Amino acid sequence: MIHRNRALIALMVVTAVALLITINAGAQTEQALSKAPAKAWSKKTPDGQPDLQGFWSSQTNTPLERDPNCGTKEFWTDDEVAKGVRSCGAPAAGGRGQRGAGPGPGGGQRGRGQRSNGEVDPHYDTAQFGLNLRTTAANNRTSLITSSEGRIPPLTPFGEQRQAELAQQRTNFDSAENRPLTERCIVWNAQGPPMMSPGYNSNVQIVQSEGYVMILPEMMQDSRIIPLKPRGRLSENVSLWGGDSQGHWEGDTLVVETTNFNGRNPFQRVGSAKMKLTERFKRMDETTLLYEFTVDDPVWTKPWTVQVPWAKSQGPMFEYACHEGNYGMYDILSGVRATEKAEAAKKAR
Repeated sequence: MIHRNRALIALMVVTAVALLITINAGAQTEQALSKAPAKAWSKKTPDGQPDLQGFWSSQTNTPLERDPNCGTKEFWTDDEVAKGVRSCGAPAAGGRGQRGAGPGPGGGQRGRGQRSNGEVDPHYDTAQFGLNLRTTAANNRTSLITSSEGRIPPLTPFGEQRQAELAQQRTNFDSAENRPLTERCIVWNAQGPPMMSPGYNSNVQIVQSEGYVMILPEMMQDSRIIPLKPRGRLSENVSLWGGDSQGHWEGDTLVVETTNFNGRNPFQRVGSAKMKLTERFKRMDETTLLYEFTVDDPVWTKPWTVQVPWAKSQGPMFEYACHEGNYGMYDILSGVRATEKAEAAKKAR
Protein backbone atom coordinates (compact mmCIF):
# COMPACT_ATOMS: atom_id res chain seq x y z
CA MET A 1 0.00 0.00 0.00
CA ILE A 2 2.87 2.33 0.88
CA HIS A 3 4.53 1.67 -2.45
CA ARG A 4 1.23 2.37 -4.26
CA ASN A 5 0.81 5.71 -2.45
CA ARG A 6 4.36 6.70 -3.26
CA ALA A 7 3.81 5.86 -6.92
CA LEU A 8 0.57 7.85 -6.97
CA ILE A 9 2.26 10.87 -5.36
CA ALA A 10 5.14 10.68 -7.83
CA LEU A 11 2.70 10.55 -10.73
CA MET A 12 0.83 13.59 -9.40
CA VAL A 13 4.09 15.55 -9.02
CA VAL A 14 5.20 14.69 -12.56
CA THR A 15 1.78 15.69 -13.95
CA ALA A 16 1.81 19.00 -12.06
CA VAL A 17 5.30 19.85 -13.28
CA ALA A 18 4.28 19.04 -16.86
CA LEU A 19 1.22 21.29 -16.57
CA LEU A 20 3.31 24.14 -15.16
CA ILE A 21 5.79 23.83 -18.02
CA THR A 22 2.95 23.84 -20.56
CA ILE A 23 1.24 26.87 -18.99
CA ASN A 24 4.50 28.79 -18.73
CA ALA A 25 5.42 28.01 -22.34
CA GLY A 26 1.95 29.09 -23.45
CA ALA A 27 2.23 32.37 -21.55
CA GLN A 28 5.63 33.07 -23.08
CA THR A 29 4.28 32.38 -26.57
CA GLU A 30 1.30 34.69 -25.99
CA GLN A 31 3.61 37.43 -24.66
CA ALA A 32 5.93 37.03 -27.65
CA LEU A 33 3.00 37.30 -30.06
CA SER A 34 1.69 40.45 -28.35
CA LYS A 35 5.08 42.09 -28.74
CA ALA A 36 5.66 40.87 -32.29
CA PRO A 37 5.65 43.66 -34.90
CA ALA A 38 2.68 43.92 -37.23
CA LYS A 39 3.06 41.88 -40.39
CA ALA A 40 4.17 44.00 -43.35
CA TRP A 41 1.47 44.59 -45.95
CA SER A 42 1.79 42.58 -49.17
CA LYS A 43 -1.75 42.35 -50.58
CA LYS A 44 -2.08 43.57 -54.18
CA THR A 45 -4.95 44.77 -56.36
CA PRO A 46 -5.81 42.80 -59.54
CA ASP A 47 -3.54 45.13 -61.56
CA GLY A 48 -0.61 44.41 -59.22
CA GLN A 49 -0.52 47.58 -57.11
CA PRO A 50 -0.38 47.74 -53.30
CA ASP A 51 -3.91 47.54 -51.92
CA LEU A 52 -4.77 50.76 -50.06
CA GLN A 53 -8.52 50.21 -50.19
CA GLY A 54 -10.94 50.43 -47.32
CA PHE A 55 -12.21 52.86 -44.72
CA TRP A 56 -9.65 54.84 -42.73
CA SER A 57 -9.77 57.21 -39.77
CA SER A 58 -7.55 60.30 -39.92
CA GLN A 59 -8.39 61.18 -36.31
CA THR A 60 -5.31 61.97 -34.25
CA ASN A 61 -4.40 63.06 -30.73
CA THR A 62 -1.16 64.62 -31.95
CA PRO A 63 -1.17 68.41 -32.48
CA LEU A 64 -0.14 69.83 -35.82
CA GLU A 65 2.55 71.97 -34.19
CA ARG A 66 4.85 71.02 -31.34
CA ASP A 67 4.57 72.63 -27.92
CA PRO A 68 7.39 75.26 -28.00
CA ASN A 69 8.45 74.08 -24.54
CA CYS A 70 9.46 70.74 -26.11
CA GLY A 71 12.21 72.32 -28.21
CA THR A 72 13.57 69.76 -30.68
CA LYS A 73 12.02 66.74 -28.93
CA GLU A 74 10.41 64.91 -31.88
CA PHE A 75 9.03 61.82 -30.11
CA TRP A 76 7.49 60.86 -26.79
CA THR A 77 8.98 57.81 -25.11
CA ASP A 78 6.82 54.70 -24.71
CA ASP A 79 6.65 55.44 -20.98
CA GLU A 80 5.44 59.02 -21.61
CA VAL A 81 2.83 57.77 -24.05
CA ALA A 82 1.61 55.20 -21.51
CA LYS A 83 1.28 57.95 -18.87
CA GLY A 84 -0.57 60.25 -21.25
CA VAL A 85 2.13 62.93 -21.27
CA ARG A 86 1.40 65.42 -24.06
CA SER A 87 3.20 68.60 -23.03
CA CYS A 88 6.62 69.78 -21.90
CA GLY A 89 6.41 71.93 -18.79
CA ALA A 90 4.03 74.90 -18.90
CA PRO A 91 1.15 74.83 -21.45
CA ALA A 92 1.83 76.55 -24.76
CA ALA A 93 0.31 80.00 -25.18
CA GLY A 94 -1.47 78.94 -28.34
CA GLY A 95 -0.18 78.84 -31.87
CA ARG A 96 -0.99 78.48 -35.50
CA GLY A 97 -2.30 74.97 -35.12
CA GLN A 98 -4.95 73.17 -37.08
CA ARG A 99 -8.24 75.00 -36.78
CA GLY A 100 -10.19 73.66 -33.84
CA ALA A 101 -7.14 71.77 -32.63
CA GLY A 102 -5.07 74.33 -30.76
CA PRO A 103 -3.52 73.53 -27.42
CA GLY A 104 -5.92 73.35 -24.52
CA PRO A 105 -5.27 74.05 -20.85
CA GLY A 106 -3.04 70.98 -20.51
CA GLY A 107 -1.23 71.41 -23.81
CA GLY A 108 -1.69 69.26 -26.89
CA GLN A 109 -4.76 69.01 -29.06
CA ARG A 110 -8.18 69.88 -27.75
CA GLY A 111 -11.36 68.20 -28.91
CA ARG A 112 -14.02 69.71 -31.12
CA GLY A 113 -16.37 69.89 -28.14
CA GLN A 114 -13.99 71.96 -26.04
CA ARG A 115 -13.14 75.66 -26.20
CA SER A 116 -9.56 76.88 -25.77
CA ASN A 117 -10.33 77.82 -22.15
CA GLY A 118 -11.52 74.29 -21.39
CA GLU A 119 -15.26 75.07 -21.40
CA VAL A 120 -17.68 72.92 -23.38
CA ASP A 121 -18.64 74.25 -26.80
CA PRO A 122 -22.39 73.56 -27.15
CA HIS A 123 -22.18 73.70 -30.94
CA TYR A 124 -19.83 70.71 -31.02
CA ASP A 125 -20.74 68.50 -28.09
CA THR A 126 -18.87 65.42 -29.30
CA ALA A 127 -19.85 63.22 -26.35
CA GLN A 128 -23.57 63.89 -26.87
CA PHE A 129 -23.52 62.17 -30.25
CA GLY A 130 -20.83 59.61 -29.47
CA LEU A 131 -18.36 61.47 -31.68
CA ASN A 132 -15.72 61.21 -28.98
CA LEU A 133 -15.54 57.44 -29.57
CA ARG A 134 -13.26 57.46 -32.59
CA THR A 135 -10.66 55.17 -34.09
CA THR A 136 -7.19 56.63 -33.68
CA ALA A 137 -3.85 55.28 -34.88
CA ALA A 138 -0.97 55.15 -32.41
CA ASN A 139 1.50 58.00 -32.86
CA ASN A 140 4.31 58.99 -30.49
CA ARG A 141 5.34 62.12 -32.41
CA THR A 142 5.21 65.40 -30.50
CA SER A 143 3.81 67.09 -33.62
CA LEU A 144 2.43 66.04 -36.98
CA ILE A 145 4.97 68.35 -38.63
CA THR A 146 8.13 66.31 -39.11
CA SER A 147 10.76 69.07 -39.18
CA SER A 148 13.20 69.38 -36.28
CA GLU A 149 11.41 72.50 -34.99
CA GLY A 150 7.96 70.91 -35.42
CA ARG A 151 6.33 74.24 -36.27
CA ILE A 152 4.79 75.87 -39.33
CA PRO A 153 7.45 78.06 -40.99
CA PRO A 154 7.11 81.85 -40.71
CA LEU A 155 5.06 83.70 -43.31
CA THR A 156 6.70 85.61 -46.12
CA PRO A 157 5.65 89.25 -46.77
CA PHE A 158 3.29 87.86 -49.43
CA GLY A 159 1.87 85.44 -46.86
CA GLU A 160 1.38 88.15 -44.24
CA GLN A 161 -0.49 90.32 -46.71
CA ARG A 162 -2.69 87.45 -47.83
CA GLN A 163 -3.43 86.42 -44.24
CA ALA A 164 -4.52 89.96 -43.37
CA GLU A 165 -6.76 90.18 -46.44
CA LEU A 166 -8.45 86.84 -45.72
CA ALA A 167 -8.92 87.75 -42.05
CA GLN A 168 -10.61 90.97 -43.07
CA GLN A 169 -13.04 89.06 -45.27
CA ARG A 170 -14.17 87.02 -42.26
CA THR A 171 -15.34 90.16 -40.46
CA ASN A 172 -18.18 90.78 -42.95
CA PHE A 173 -21.56 89.75 -41.51
CA ASP A 174 -23.86 91.49 -43.99
CA SER A 175 -25.29 88.23 -45.40
CA ALA A 176 -24.66 84.50 -45.70
CA GLU A 177 -22.82 85.10 -48.98
CA ASN A 178 -20.18 87.08 -47.10
CA ARG A 179 -19.40 84.31 -44.61
CA PRO A 180 -16.61 81.71 -45.00
CA LEU A 181 -17.31 78.77 -47.30
CA THR A 182 -17.24 76.25 -44.45
CA GLU A 183 -19.99 78.11 -42.58
CA ARG A 184 -22.01 78.03 -45.79
CA CYS A 185 -21.51 74.25 -46.16
CA ILE A 186 -19.85 74.62 -49.58
CA VAL A 187 -16.39 73.22 -48.89
CA TRP A 188 -14.52 72.23 -45.75
CA ASN A 189 -10.95 73.33 -45.26
CA ALA A 190 -9.89 70.00 -43.76
CA GLN A 191 -11.18 67.98 -46.74
CA GLY A 192 -8.22 69.25 -48.74
CA PRO A 193 -6.13 68.40 -50.42
CA PRO A 194 -4.13 68.19 -48.24
CA MET A 195 -6.39 66.24 -45.90
CA MET A 196 -6.43 67.13 -42.23
CA SER A 197 -8.54 65.55 -39.52
CA PRO A 198 -11.60 67.81 -39.05
CA GLY A 199 -12.03 66.60 -35.46
CA TYR A 200 -15.19 64.64 -36.20
CA ASN A 201 -16.43 62.81 -39.31
CA SER A 202 -12.76 61.95 -39.77
CA ASN A 203 -13.22 58.88 -41.98
CA VAL A 204 -11.87 58.47 -45.50
CA GLN A 205 -12.69 55.80 -48.08
CA ILE A 206 -10.18 54.69 -50.72
CA VAL A 207 -11.19 52.73 -53.83
CA GLN A 208 -8.72 51.58 -56.50
CA SER A 209 -9.28 50.58 -60.11
CA GLU A 210 -6.94 50.16 -63.03
CA GLY A 211 -5.43 53.56 -63.75
CA TYR A 212 -7.28 55.48 -61.01
CA VAL A 213 -7.56 55.95 -57.25
CA MET A 214 -10.68 57.45 -55.66
CA ILE A 215 -10.56 59.15 -52.26
CA LEU A 216 -13.82 60.07 -50.54
CA PRO A 217 -13.70 62.07 -47.28
CA GLU A 218 -16.64 61.74 -44.91
CA MET A 219 -16.70 65.50 -44.37
CA MET A 220 -18.51 67.13 -47.33
CA GLN A 221 -18.10 63.90 -49.36
CA ASP A 222 -16.57 65.37 -52.49
CA SER A 223 -14.99 62.38 -54.22
CA ARG A 224 -11.49 62.95 -55.53
CA ILE A 225 -10.54 60.86 -58.57
CA ILE A 226 -6.78 60.68 -59.18
CA PRO A 227 -5.48 59.45 -62.55
CA LEU A 228 -2.37 57.30 -62.48
CA LYS A 229 -1.59 57.18 -66.19
CA PRO A 230 0.75 60.00 -67.32
CA ARG A 231 -1.02 62.92 -68.98
CA GLY A 232 -0.35 66.55 -69.76
CA ARG A 233 -0.78 69.11 -67.02
CA LEU A 234 -3.61 71.62 -67.19
CA SER A 235 -2.87 75.12 -68.36
CA GLU A 236 -1.87 77.50 -65.57
CA ASN A 237 -4.94 79.51 -66.55
CA VAL A 238 -7.19 76.67 -65.30
CA SER A 239 -7.76 76.57 -61.54
CA LEU A 240 -9.82 74.14 -59.48
CA TRP A 241 -11.14 73.92 -55.92
CA GLY A 242 -9.10 70.79 -55.22
CA GLY A 243 -6.38 71.44 -57.76
CA ASP A 244 -5.23 69.14 -60.58
CA SER A 245 -3.83 65.85 -59.22
CA GLN A 246 -1.57 63.33 -60.94
CA GLY A 247 -0.58 60.08 -59.23
CA HIS A 248 2.13 57.49 -59.75
CA TRP A 249 3.69 54.63 -57.81
CA GLU A 250 7.15 54.73 -56.28
CA GLY A 251 7.59 51.16 -55.10
CA ASP A 252 4.81 50.49 -52.61
CA THR A 253 4.02 54.19 -52.09
CA LEU A 254 1.35 56.11 -53.98
CA VAL A 255 2.66 59.60 -54.76
CA VAL A 256 0.18 62.32 -55.78
CA GLU A 257 1.31 65.73 -57.02
CA THR A 258 -1.27 68.53 -57.17
CA THR A 259 -1.15 72.04 -58.65
CA ASN A 260 -3.66 74.49 -60.20
CA PHE A 261 -5.50 75.39 -57.01
CA ASN A 262 -7.93 78.32 -57.13
CA GLY A 263 -6.93 79.56 -53.67
CA ARG A 264 -10.53 80.02 -52.51
CA ASN A 265 -10.29 77.26 -49.90
CA PRO A 266 -6.94 78.32 -48.37
CA PHE A 267 -5.00 75.70 -46.47
CA GLN A 268 -4.42 76.88 -42.88
CA ARG A 269 -6.46 79.99 -43.79
CA VAL A 270 -3.58 81.44 -45.78
CA GLY A 271 -2.55 78.99 -48.54
CA SER A 272 -2.52 80.43 -52.07
CA ALA A 273 -3.35 79.34 -55.61
CA LYS A 274 0.41 78.91 -56.12
CA MET A 275 0.59 75.99 -53.70
CA LYS A 276 2.31 72.82 -54.92
CA LEU A 277 1.35 69.75 -52.96
CA THR A 278 2.98 66.31 -52.81
CA GLU A 279 1.12 63.53 -50.97
CA ARG A 280 2.33 60.02 -50.13
CA PHE A 281 0.13 57.06 -49.20
CA LYS A 282 1.76 53.88 -47.88
CA ARG A 283 -0.01 50.85 -46.42
CA MET A 284 2.07 49.78 -43.43
CA ASP A 285 0.10 46.74 -42.30
CA GLU A 286 -3.43 45.39 -41.97
CA THR A 287 -4.62 48.24 -39.74
CA THR A 288 -2.38 51.23 -40.59
CA LEU A 289 -1.90 53.52 -43.58
CA LEU A 290 0.71 56.28 -43.42
CA TYR A 291 -0.37 59.58 -44.99
CA GLU A 292 2.29 62.21 -45.60
CA PHE A 293 2.20 65.50 -47.45
CA THR A 294 4.60 68.32 -48.26
CA VAL A 295 3.33 71.85 -48.85
CA ASP A 296 5.35 74.19 -51.06
CA ASP A 297 3.65 77.59 -51.13
CA PRO A 298 5.21 81.08 -51.40
CA VAL A 299 3.13 82.23 -48.43
CA TRP A 300 5.65 80.38 -46.22
CA THR A 301 9.42 80.83 -46.10
CA LYS A 302 10.07 77.17 -46.88
CA PRO A 303 8.23 73.90 -47.67
CA TRP A 304 7.03 71.82 -44.71
CA THR A 305 5.93 68.22 -44.25
CA VAL A 306 3.20 66.55 -42.19
CA GLN A 307 2.92 62.84 -41.38
CA VAL A 308 -0.27 61.25 -40.05
CA PRO A 309 -0.90 57.52 -39.47
CA TRP A 310 -4.44 56.50 -40.41
CA ALA A 311 -6.17 53.67 -38.55
CA LYS A 312 -8.34 51.06 -40.25
CA SER A 313 -12.00 51.93 -39.71
CA GLN A 314 -15.34 50.31 -40.47
CA GLY A 315 -17.82 51.39 -43.10
CA PRO A 316 -20.12 52.42 -44.41
CA MET A 317 -19.83 56.19 -44.17
CA PHE A 318 -23.05 58.12 -43.85
CA GLU A 319 -24.17 61.34 -45.48
CA TYR A 320 -22.84 64.53 -43.95
CA ALA A 321 -25.94 66.70 -44.28
CA CYS A 322 -24.26 70.01 -43.45
CA HIS A 323 -27.18 72.22 -44.43
CA GLU A 324 -29.78 70.30 -42.39
CA GLY A 325 -30.28 72.13 -39.11
CA ASN A 326 -27.54 74.65 -39.91
CA TYR A 327 -28.75 76.93 -37.13
CA GLY A 328 -25.23 78.27 -36.76
CA MET A 329 -25.59 80.52 -39.80
CA TYR A 330 -28.95 81.87 -38.61
CA ASP A 331 -27.60 82.49 -35.11
CA ILE A 332 -24.47 84.25 -36.43
CA LEU A 333 -26.40 86.68 -38.63
CA SER A 334 -29.27 87.26 -36.20
CA GLY A 335 -26.77 87.87 -33.41
CA VAL A 336 -25.01 90.57 -35.45
CA ARG A 337 -28.35 92.15 -36.37
CA ALA A 338 -29.30 92.24 -32.68
CA THR A 339 -25.95 93.86 -31.85
CA GLU A 340 -26.40 96.46 -34.58
CA LYS A 341 -29.92 97.22 -33.35
CA ALA A 342 -28.68 97.65 -29.78
CA GLU A 343 -25.87 99.96 -30.89
CA ALA A 344 -28.27 102.05 -32.98
CA ALA A 345 -30.64 102.39 -30.02
CA LYS A 346 -27.75 103.44 -27.80
CA LYS A 347 -26.69 106.15 -30.23
CA ALA A 348 -30.28 107.43 -30.51
CA ARG A 349 -30.48 108.20 -26.78
